[in-house]
Amino acid sequence: MTSENPTQASPLELVVIGNGMAGMRAVEELLALAPARYRITVFGAEPYGNYNRIMLSPVLAGEKTVDDIVTHDRGWYAERGITLHAGDPVTAIDRRRRMVYSASGRVAPYDRLLLATGATPVIIPVPGHTLDGVITFRDIGDVQAMLEAAAGGGRAVVIGGGLLGLEAAYGLHRQGMDVTVVHLPDRLMERQLDPVAAELLRHSLAQRGLKFRMGSETAAILGENRVTGVRFANADASTINADLVVMAVGIRPHVQLAKDAGLHCGRGVTVDDTLQTFDPRIYAVGECVEHRRATYGLVAPLWDQARVCANHLAERGHHRYAGSVTATRLKVAGVDVWSAGDFVGDDGSQALVFSDFRRGVYKRIVLEDNRVTGAVLYGDVADGGWYFELMQDATDVGALRDTLLFGRACRDAATAGEAA
Repeated sequence: MTSENPTQASPLELVVIGNGMAGMRAVEELLALAPARYRITVFGAEPYGNYNRIMLSPVLAGEKTVDDIVTHDRGWYAERGITLHAGDPVTAIDRRRRMVYSASGRVAPYDRLLLATGATPVIIPVPGHTLDGVITFRDIGDVQAMLEAAAGGGRAVVIGGGLLGLEAAYGLHRQGMDVTVVHLPDRLMERQLDPVAAELLRHSLAQRGLKFRMGSETAAILGENRVTGVRFANADASTINADLVVMAVGIRPHVQLAKDAGLHCGRGVTVDDTLQTFDPRIYAVGECVEHRRATYGLVAPLWDQARVCANHLAERGHHRYAGSVTATRLKVAGVDVWSAGDFVGDDGSQALVFSDFRRGVYKRIVLEDNRVTGAVLYGDVADGGWYFELMQDATDVGALRDTLLFGRACRDAATAGEAA
């Protein structure tokens, strides 16, 4: 195990490009391990300290303020001797000279560089996508634009029925807009929910006032200077009116800066198991990363990456990031959903299903050879962690089949009864 060099005359220069959740988590971990090893400079594209991007939806819905979701204000950086350049994104990296250049003209040298550039929202390049009133849902600026638009009431169209799209739709509805969700697939959140859970969610949201156009493809966004409506790519080219259009159709890793610097990139910035790029002085974490051909957008994998990267930067041993197997737990407009693994199954699997539609509860557990290979929970997600443990451990659940749907508590009660 390598320790810090006690003869080091002065701290090394660490530059962090990106002031988001993954990059700042890596900085936190690094400060805990080696607080004096680096002089740290952080460049962020947004004019704020670090904030919890996951909590943008409650801000849009009026349940929280921007101040409520800030995790590191400017004082936090100052107290730790970190130089923060907020609202000043890096525009170029000179790997030969080990310098970065920002939009305002700042130049910062580095001994180590950490890329945490995140991801950018996907914009469908249909006619009219550049009109005023067409926005994405990614940052505080987007939320502020939506709140300004919602202040006048009117109609909103949200393109995309995934998590972000539904959260944007629900928030705008809470702000008084008439909202229609447009989704190309025939069910909501098709990556996280099976058809039954997806329909339960659609029905619940419709009861709260949202409208849906499922299986609909956007052909064009209408308007001269500002959006006035959306036209669909169906036989009759039908349209709906809109004062605001929110694109929430996905994200892609932000890699252009890394590409321009000559770093290897696939879908994301290519890193090894220590989160190093092929340039050993440059690391990357978060949504911008591609590791073993996989990219991640959930928090848990990003935290794992940050921990390994910080350990390596601190020279406290070569911990390895082997990738992440994840479960998805979400709260969509107040409804809890959870899924993991292959929750659809195939001819070689069996599904255990529990449904109580009156209570709004649905569970589907997929088994193969008496082992849990996937699950989807709607409404009651308390046992999601337990099912995930069973999946990860490949536990033989043959003896639990009759009670598996009723969760860990039922299993524990049965075990206690047998012991008595």
